[in-house]
Amino acid sequence: MLRRLLLTAAASATAALSAVPSASAGTPAVLPAVPAGTQVAAPTPPAVSLLPVASRAPLAAFAGLSPLYAAARGVALPGAMPPPARPEDSEDRLTVTVHDAGAGVDGTYELDCHPAGGSHPRAAQACDRLDANTTWGKDPFAPVSPDALCTMQYGGPATAHVTGTWAGRPVDARYDRTNGCEISRWNAMVPVLPDARSE
Repeated sequence: MLRRLLLTAAASATAALSAVPSASAGTPAVLPAVPAGTQVAAPTPPAVSLLPVASRAPLAAFAGLSPLYAAARGVALPGAMPPPARPEDSEDRLTVTVHDAGAGVDGTYELDCHPAGGSHPRAAQACDRLDANTTWGKDPFAPVSPDALCTMQYGGPATAHVTGTWAGRPVDARYDRTNGCEISRWNAMVPVLPDARSE
């Protein structure tokens, strides 16, 4: 397959070079005389991009554009996810429900971001944490991989459920502290989730 692509690119380059007109239209090009016995090096062909011409300009135009910035401004990047289909999915709004984390932190909180607001006690810091955890192409609320090797430690009975919409995607994530991986996943979301580190 790769060989076929390279041969096709070489054939296209040869055809393009042969189609270039001479310096003065209608006048045949005159080559300089070369004395007999002189070795002449073959000309080096120009570098040819394997990208179609139509695809080069858009890629250059987006070279310094952050995907999150582009998404916020409604600019579609090549290969990027389309914008949310429903207007309600364009808002960064979450509901955080916490159980058994301790007095004063259990309950249900609304968290709005961009701008920060809602009933969450640390809304601005929680939004900052979510922004820091959000990377293009990765789910900041992803569960622990089934193949993960986790330490057998217990971080307490706290559980949490986060629902809503973040970065144009629906969220329905559950958290607990039943092993080392789950504890790390919980801690990475503090202060969206309360700090429930075991004593």
